Amino acid sequence: MSLVNIFDTSGSAMTAQTSRLNAIASNMANAETISGTEEGAYRAQRSVFKSVLQGFDGDGSNRKGAVTSEIVESQAPIIRRYEPGHPLADDTGHIYTSNVNVMEEMAEMIASSRNFQMNGDAMNTAKQLIQKVLTLGQG
Repeated sequence: MSLVNIFDTSGSAMTAQTSRLNAIASNMANAETISGTEEGAYRAQRSVFKSVLQGFDGDGSNRKGAVTSEIVESQAPIIRRYEPGHPLADDTGHIYTSNVNVMEEMAEMIASSRNFQMNGDAMNTAKQLIQKVLTLGQG
């Protein structure tokens, strides 16, 4: 792999991590939402990545590295609470809250942020190496 390819690989990983961070932010923003039906309750989202090793991605763009292939909803159960006095309670007196685990989201956010930072560091190191190579012939 040449040093120039590191920019493609790290850049695509940073884009994928941005998608992951956006899903985490959406989950955190909706962690305490309430619904009157189980179907209407917010479900946590996860980014699913795929590797593109060489050539063209499915959308026709020339990419190498990691890309977000889809956003999937968590299959964790929706939380049902008995609160008959709540304005959104159903006929049985239950409300439904999201299946977002805030502690899990915080851990995901830290991991994604660190991954993003490491890829940025890899790009900076490659840039410094290229600059050193360019100065080798100077006197």
